[in-house]
Amino acid sequence: MAAADEHDLVDIAEGLLAAPTSRLPYQRNVLLRSYLLRRSEGNVIVYNSPGVTQAAAAIQDLGPTQRLLMSHEHESMYGQPTLDVPVWIHRDDVDAVGSDLDIAGTFSMPERIGRDLEVIPTPGHTAGTTSFLWDNGTCRYLFTGDFLWIEHGEWKAVVLDPALRDAYVDSLSLVRELEFDVLVPWGTTDDGPPFATVEGAADRRSRIDMIIDRVRAGGSR
Repeated sequence: MAAADEHDLVDIAEGLLAAPTSRLPYQRNVLLRSYLLRRSEGNVIVYNSPGVTQAAAAIQDLGPTQRLLMSHEHESMYGQPTLDVPVWIHRDDVDAVGSDLDIAGTFSMPERIGRDLEVIPTPGHTAGTTSFLWDNGTCRYLFTGDFLWIEHGEWKAVVLDPALRDAYVDSLSLVRELEFDVLVPWGTTDDGPPFATVEGAADRRSRIDMIIDRVRAGGSR
């Protein structure tokens, strides 16, 4: 990614732009990013972070934004972005969202937003954690929030609640069989790129199998 002004969007790929980065307050080596998906059926933002407010003018210049999709409740700690956009989250995470963030709508099951964007509940990190699969016509991007993230180049889980461990394994098993080309989490450590390219089905399954083994054995990552 090329260096950008603090208010710029950065082109990642065809139709995919990244907002300015923010550091996770309690883990300073983790960079968070929100993404703008430029779509013929309406632009969509994935993930809430301070970068949405920082890049609000640039986002508006690209036309109306249909929704801001939050993958899980922890994104609500950054509050309402200044951009006028309806915020959506899974129904099971609504109660944990702070009062300074207005939720316009919820999802509770797999669904589509137009022809190219899938909403895929993947509970485990939180009860309502949700992933989003976007096909821009040439590449399939899977946005996983913190359910799957990239730590020092390695795919990791983040198990916070032991009561959700079985749900986490089930969600990992689901994602293991999804066809996607690029993993795009909410956060990554600052020593690597913000996404991971998948080298085919065998690579995807191998990486996720290792995570499943760790989670089943009681690990948090």
